[in-house]
Amino acid sequence: MERDTHYDSFLDRSKCITWQADCYMDLQSTSCCSTKEEMEDTGWIHKHQQQFQRFITTTFLEGALAHMRMLGLLSVAEETRILAPGQLHERVDMFTTILTSKDPQSSDALQAYIENSNSVISQLITKHDPMVKEHKEVLLQQYSQHKARESISHPSLNVSSRALLLVDGPSDLQQKEHDLMQVAATQGGTLQWRSLIRQLGLLKLFDPLTRVSLPPRVSVTVGVAGIGKSTLVRHFIRQWGQGSICTDVSFVLPFQFWELNCLEKISAERLIKLAFPHLPDPSLVLSGSCRVLLIFDGLDEFRCRLNFSDAAPCTDPTKEVSIDDLVTNIIQGNLLPEATVWVTSRPTMASLIPGGLVDRVTEIPGFSPKDIHTFLNHYLLERDFADKIWEHLESHKILMLMSYVPRICQLVTDTLRYLMQTATQEGLPRTCTELYGNFCAMKAEVGEPRGREPVKVDHLHGSNRKLLGSLGRLAFYGLLKHKYTFSEQDLKTYGVDLPSTQSSLGAGILIHEESIICTVYRFTHLTIQEFLAATFYHVSSKRAIFDMFSESAMSWPKIGFQNHFRSALQHSQQDDAGHLDLFVRFLTGLLCTEAAKPIAGLLALGKDDGSQKAWAAGFLQGLLAHGSAVVSLRAVNLAYCLQELQHVELMRSVEADLRAGSLGGKLTHAHCVVLAYLLHVSTECREEVNLTACLTYTTVKCLLPQLLYCSCLRLEKNHLKDDVMELLGSLLSSKDCHIQKLSLAENKISNKGAKALSRALLVNRTLTTLDVHSNNIGSKGVRFLAEALKMNQVLLSINFQNNSIEDEGARALAELLQINRKLVLLNVQKNSIGADGAKWIADALKINRTLTELILCSNQLGDKGAVALAQSLEVNHTLISLNLQSNSISNKGMTALTQALKLNHGLVTLNLRENSIGVEGAKEMAHALRENSSLRNLDLTANLLHDEGVKAIAEAVKVNRALTSLHLQWNLIKSTATKALAQALMSNSTIQLLDLQENAIGDEGVIFLAEALKTNTTLCTLCLQGVSAGGTGAIAMAEALMCNKALHTLDLRGNCVGMEGAKALANALKHNRSLKSLNLQENSLGMDGAIFIATALKGNHQLTYINLQGNAIGQSGAKVISDAIRTNSPDCVVDI
Repeated sequence: MERDTHYDSFLDRSKCITWQADCYMDLQSTSCCSTKEEMEDTGWIHKHQQQFQRFITTTFLEGALAHMRMLGLLSVAEETRILAPGQLHERVDMFTTILTSKDPQSSDALQAYIENSNSVISQLITKHDPMVKEHKEVLLQQYSQHKARESISHPSLNVSSRALLLVDGPSDLQQKEHDLMQVAATQGGTLQWRSLIRQLGLLKLFDPLTRVSLPPRVSVTVGVAGIGKSTLVRHFIRQWGQGSICTDVSFVLPFQFWELNCLEKISAERLIKLAFPHLPDPSLVLSGSCRVLLIFDGLDEFRCRLNFSDAAPCTDPTKEVSIDDLVTNIIQGNLLPEATVWVTSRPTMASLIPGGLVDRVTEIPGFSPKDIHTFLNHYLLERDFADKIWEHLESHKILMLMSYVPRICQLVTDTLRYLMQTATQEGLPRTCTELYGNFCAMKAEVGEPRGREPVKVDHLHGSNRKLLGSLGRLAFYGLLKHKYTFSEQDLKTYGVDLPSTQSSLGAGILIHEESIICTVYRFTHLTIQEFLAATFYHVSSKRAIFDMFSESAMSWPKIGFQNHFRSALQHSQQDDAGHLDLFVRFLTGLLCTEAAKPIAGLLALGKDDGSQKAWAAGFLQGLLAHGSAVVSLRAVNLAYCLQELQHVELMRSVEADLRAGSLGGKLTHAHCVVLAYLLHVSTECREEVNLTACLTYTTVKCLLPQLLYCSCLRLEKNHLKDDVMELLGSLLSSKDCHIQKLSLAENKISNKGAKALSRALLVNRTLTTLDVHSNNIGSKGVRFLAEALKMNQVLLSINFQNNSIEDEGARALAELLQINRKLVLLNVQKNSIGADGAKWIADALKINRTLTELILCSNQLGDKGAVALAQSLEVNHTLISLNLQSNSISNKGMTALTQALKLNHGLVTLNLRENSIGVEGAKEMAHALRENSSLRNLDLTANLLHDEGVKAIAEAVKVNRALTSLHLQWNLIKSTATKALAQALMSNSTIQLLDLQENAIGDEGVIFLAEALKTNTTLCTLCLQGVSAGGTGAIAMAEALMCNKALHTLDLRGNCVGMEGAKALANALKHNRSLKSLNLQENSLGMDGAIFIATALKGNHQLTYINLQGNAIGQSGAKVISDAIRTNSPDCVVDI
């Protein structure tokens, strides 16, 4: 009724417009309004144009049109134009365009219609922008206080700058293991592993991945504690509030799970009213008409366990349900189905959300070693401190591994810097327990002093001891309950005095969090809670008479520290999720006097005679020796405990054997556990795990779960059979597999083992390089693997060398090359492949456009095979390297290949050594080199080129501007051809390597080359081994070295330079500043010649390698000369 009255009133005033409060202007009495007035009257439509486009629906538009027609402000023709076929936004545009072109009363009528409509759409049009603006202002004010402390000095290290990893979901390791065990097992997530995963920037976090896909409704971001999940959320909110990202999102509604812990039953609408009281009408936010992003941060801190199978369904946002059911229904899409949901969590809890409900999972990567180094250099103003801390971390890999987590990295850095600033510090922490003990001691000193004597233990405030004890109790029982946030009542329950939490110690290890909903406390990092829990258990177990893992007194009596220590280890080993791993490491570490020393005063620890430490070491070693058949991460954690105890003899022994390659026959169960531990912490194992000639079926089975996280794994010469391939197949099939390079060379794998590997390759998504050379796979095994590689889209390189695959195997590989679009390197050397096999491969190369390197050496291709391959090279310009060594190719095959080279513009390296190519073939190659502009490396070693063939090639080299290396050794070359090559070098400006080894060019030939070196400025390597050169040639070469500034490698092995030649070369070395490597092995230098060379090095600072072996110097002379060279040129490596 009120609405009708309003419009009646409007019709009565249809010829008038509002001027001021109660004043009207008669439109009939005034010719026209001012332009400014008209703009003000129609400006309402312009002002809300964007809202019209976003919120008006077809039904609402039709209602508005009908109303405007009823008022006579819209004609039938205009309505028809508006409703013409097209998109809704086009109709809305036409509607507003027509209205703004009319008299102002049309705009007024639309405004009145919308403002008096009770629909959600009308309210969004009029209220949306002011609500969004106020909401952004409130969030920016609320989250700006965190900005300064969350920013790391180097922009690239801020979590906001680091790309997220797009993953399928939490891996088995992430679902089942402690955070730091995840970090250690994967070595922080190696850079090589990250490179295989698609990365996603924060700007595109909620965008579709492709043009045809939909944006995600539910996104989950995982990361270990301290990685930066909450920091990322806060940065996102600030960026959104400033209009930098997700501009299509109207409302971002962030919730912390620790806030939700305070709630019991609540509706979605009331939750928003409670958390965001500045939003006047939550129903508008929840209407689904505008895009809303709900953020639930820290699922791992939620007191309730989400139950997606038994949660009561709820679709009404006004209905009150339990808080866990509310969150569950929002994620399931029963409640607020139009809203986008973003959940952050540690991986263990994130895995509880069914995969079918999650559209996108991202992971926050930790620091790499390079990131840690960068952090130190920018976080610390004192550069010498940064260098010392980096050196310390490199020496103690446990601390380096922990520093992969940014929050821990900062904790480590602060602690080590503090210790280096104190005058009495004798040594930096070597274990985690030492580090955290020093951290707590640092926080206990009032004001965290810098650059002065530390406060003595006796002078520490007495309240600190009580505070540390009560916080330890809170930490321990919180850890048992998986509780990480605490209310004020929790603190009181465990005896924590609230005012004392504001002290230096309290504020340093406990964070106070406040929100509109509640106030909570948390430890600065989960590891701090675990450390304090261990200190409480360590102190209390000495006097406790009941099992401390039961908070009530109703348990079997346990008396004495050793019984309680056994109990802690037992609980830890029985916990499949590794929840207590770090706790027992700290507990063990506290038995080490050096580790407990920093907090001895705070814990009131008495003197320790070391007996408990010795007992614990024996107990842990006993557990290592009698573990299960398969090494689990629980067993590996025992090795970590021994390391905290500084009982590392067994570890050092295994590490020494690993480096020396002498583990064979020594791998007991204890050794396997320690080896698995070394896979985590060893620098060498990060790059490559070499388990050559030391494994059996039993040891492979024992180590299998721990081999998952190696990036490069060498299992060569282990006599491994097909049964082991079944085990390795399961390894490669695992979702957790990190292996990128796998070598199974020189084992006993048959086609059955190849079949097991092929099944794994169907699902594996990490392996890029597979080496199975020198096994017995055969053509049948190759076919199994080739079929798998037709589906596999990851493997880039495979080595089938010496596997008797023959022509049938080559045919299977040819079929693979016609389909596979990933493989870039294929090695089928020494496989009895004949001309037919070569023809099949050649036909495949005509189609394949990804293979870049093909190794066919030591087969039986002959001229027919060479002709077939040449035909493929005429159309294939992708292949970069072709190796045809030892294939009985004669001039006929050479002619075909050279004809192909005239057309090919992709091949860079061609190896034709050890064939039967003669003079005619060399001449054909010369013709090709005049036209080809892509070939860089040509190897014609050990053919039958003679002087005539080489002279032809030399003439071509004069005009060729592509070739950079030319190998002509063992080709019956003499000085005549050498002269032609020398003349070519005078004009050629691209050849960098020339190899003429084992050709009888004599002094004359060397003199020709020396003359060329005086003008040549590009040749870097010259190989003249065994060319029958004597002193005359050496003297000529020495003269060339006096002025040449390009040559850096000269090989004169196996000649007869003699003392005079050595003397000349020595004199040249005093002046030459380019030569870096000189080989004079077996040159009859004698003692005097060697002394000349050694003396010359005093003034030469460029030579880095010299070989004087086999020169009749004698053992004593060799030592004298070697010492002289090392004194005169300490950077030069000497073989003598």
